Amino acid sequence: MIPLDRIPEGAEAYCQAAAEREQALIAAFPPALRTLPAILKRQAALYGDRKLFVAGDESLSFAEAPERAARWAGMLARQGIEKGDRVALLCGNRAAFLDIVLGSAWMGAIFVPINTASRGFQLQHILNNSGAKALFIEDTLIEALDTIDRDALALQSVFVIGALPPRDDVLPLPAPADPVPAADLAMSDTLAILYTSGTTGLSKGVCCPHGQYFWWGVYTGRQIGVRDGDVLHTTLPLFHTNAFNCFFQALLHGATQVVEIRFSVSQFWERLNASGATVTYLLGAMVPMLLSRDPTGAEKSHKVRVALSPAVPEHFHAPFTDRTGILLLDGYGATESNAVIGTEVATLNPGTMGRIAEGFQARVVDDQDCDLPDGTAGELILRADEPFAMSTGYFGMADKTVESWRNLWLHTGDRVVRQPDGYFRFVDRMKDAIRRRGENISSYEVEQVVLSHPAVAVAAAYPVSSDLAEDEVMVALVLKENAGFDPVDLIRHCESRMPYFAIPRYIDVIADMPRTESGKIQKFRLRDEGITATAWDREAAGITVKR
Repeated sequence: MIPLDRIPEGAEAYCQAAAEREQALIAAFPPALRTLPAILKRQAALYGDRKLFVAGDESLSFAEAPERAARWAGMLARQGIEKGDRVALLCGNRAAFLDIVLGSAWMGAIFVPINTASRGFQLQHILNNSGAKALFIEDTLIEALDTIDRDALALQSVFVIGALPPRDDVLPLPAPADPVPAADLAMSDTLAILYTSGTTGLSKGVCCPHGQYFWWGVYTGRQIGVRDGDVLHTTLPLFHTNAFNCFFQALLHGATQVVEIRFSVSQFWERLNASGATVTYLLGAMVPMLLSRDPTGAEKSHKVRVALSPAVPEHFHAPFTDRTGILLLDGYGATESNAVIGTEVATLNPGTMGRIAEGFQARVVDDQDCDLPDGTAGELILRADEPFAMSTGYFGMADKTVESWRNLWLHTGDRVVRQPDGYFRFVDRMKDAIRRRGENISSYEVEQVVLSHPAVAVAAAYPVSSDLAEDEVMVALVLKENAGFDPVDLIRHCESRMPYFAIPRYIDVIADMPRTESGKIQKFRLRDEGITATAWDREAAGITVKR
C-alpha cells in the first residue's frame, strides 16, 4: 500500500476538493475569458504581489504580469510583428523565455518554442514550416545558426538573448517598449505552435489554441490537486508542453511556478528543498535515475506531496514513495490532446496510465476505427467534450491533420489496452518513433542526417531497450561500395546536424536490410533483433557527444 502521509485530509477528500476548485475555475472563466491576456488580467487583480514565476534570481508577480506582457508586446510591434505572425524562440528556462511568450500572446502573435538541442535539418524545417518572422535565440545557442541556411527562410530578424556575439547577422534583444492594448482574441485563436518529432516523416507543428492551454491548467490541476499558494517546481524545459502546462496550472490556481535550468540528479533534492516546492514533475526515466543514488536526508526534508510522473514503470513506484514520501501520479497526454488520462491520489494504480478524465472520450480501435473489446490492444483515439480543449491541427500540413483527425477523432498512434475496470495500460507505439530521456525522436530525421554521411548508402533508425525504462537509438547501415567507415566519424557528423539526444548510441553495419517483397525496409525485424553482437556501442567506446 502506498502511504498517503502528505495528504492528511485523506485521498477521497483531497480529490473532492480538487474537483470543487475545478468547477469554481470554470465558472470564473466563461469562454470569452479563456485567453492568456484575459487570464493574466483577472488573476493579477486576484493575487496581486504573489509570485507567479521564478527562474533563478528573476521572478514575476501576478500583478506585474499584464504590464510586462503589454510592454514586451510593444517591443514586438516595434519590430514589425503583427497579430498572427509567428515568433520563434530558441531559449532555455529563463525569464526572457516567458517575456517573449507573454508579449506574443498579448498582441495575438503565435510563439514557436524550439527544442534548444535542435540543429541543422530539424531546425531548418521548423523555421521554414512555421514561416517565423523573427527568432529570439539565447546567446549560448548561437552556433545553431551556423547549421541552417538563413537565405532559404522567411526569417527577417534574429535577436540575441544575453551577450551579443561579434557577428553581423544578429541583433541585440530590444528593451520592452511602451505598452500596447491586448489584442481582441478568442479561445480558438492559436497561442503556440509546438513541434513534435515526426514519426515517419518531418516534425509536425501542433497548433495549440488559447483554450487548449486553459483546459491543460484546469484538468492537470484537478488531477494532481493544485491549490492556492502551491509552489510548482519543474526541471523540465519550457519549450515542451509539460512545463508550459505547469505555468497555466500556477496562473489559474494562484500558485508559483519555479523552473530550474535543467534536471540534475545530483542537485535535484537540494534545489527542490530550496524552492519550497509542494508539487513537482518527473518523467519516466528520471525516477530510476534518482533511485540509483544512495538515499539522503534531503529526500524527505521537502514539502512535496505529489509528482506528475507519466511512464514510470510499476516497480519503481513503491520504492520511490517509501524513500521520498512523494506520490507518483501517472497520466497520458499528447501535445495534440490534453491531460486526458491519469491517476489521482484516490485512484493510484501503478503500471497503468489511469482512467479517462472527465471532459474527454477515449476509444481503443482497430485499423478501421472499429471498437475493440476490453483487454484487446488497439490504437487509442480521443475526443474532447469542450470546444478548443485540444489542438486544432498541424500547421501547414493539412493532409497530416486530416489523417490524424480522421472520423473526427484524434488518432494518437499509441497502442493501449483498456482494462475492464476502466484503467488504460500502455503497450507500445504504433508509430515509427523513438523516445529517449523524455524526448520524442523522429527516426526519419535521424535517418536523413545519417544518410548525408558520404559513406552511408542505406540507413534505418529504430529503438532498442534501455536500462532506464526508455529507448536508446540504434541505426543499421548499409555502406556504399568500397567506402571506408569509422563510427566515431559518423557521431561527429551527427553532432552539428541533430539534437544531442537523437545521436545514435548503437551502430550496426550490415550487408543488406530486411525487406518486404516490394522493397520496403522491415524495421520490426531490426527492432526484434535488438542490440546485435556486431553493434558498435558509443558509450562502451567512451565517446561523448557535445550538448
